[in-house]
Amino acid sequence: MKILWILAALIASIAAPAAACAPNERGIVAESVWSKATPRRATTAAIYMHLRDCGTAGDRLKAIETPAAERAELHSISMENGVMQMRPVVGADVPAGGSIDLAPGKLHVMLIGLKHPLKEGDVVPMTLIFDNAGRVQVESAVTGLGGPPPPYQHKH
Repeated sequence: MKILWILAALIASIAAPAAACAPNERGIVAESVWSKATPRRATTAAIYMHLRDCGTAGDRLKAIETPAAERAELHSISMENGVMQMRPVVGADVPAGGSIDLAPGKLHVMLIGLKHPLKEGDVVPMTLIFDNAGRVQVESAVTGLGGPPPPYQHKH
């Protein structure tokens, strides 16, 4: 049992710094921003990311802009009467010192009216607009249709 306790403490000490904000980080940090390639005639795509608030007041993601689509919205997914429903949401709160995941099957960014299909290796520039942090520039890496998300990385 003592070995398990030591192992758990070691894992926690290694993992904690990765989730903590660096001394020079302030406001919102967007990490592991990614999307999957789309079929040739696709008009929509989803983008996922991990958002951390390195501030003390919390923040709210209220809008997204990108030149890659006519518009970008936050969408939620829920199951209603056995049918998956996707709906736009007004914003997403990031708690002070905390984080949220925009992930497959959960809250995510939906690009609507793609100007061209997303291909593996593409980069999709976006501006995330927050109440406190203002405009945060990020880039979404595009993976293959069946591929996993890119390695954990962050963009400010």
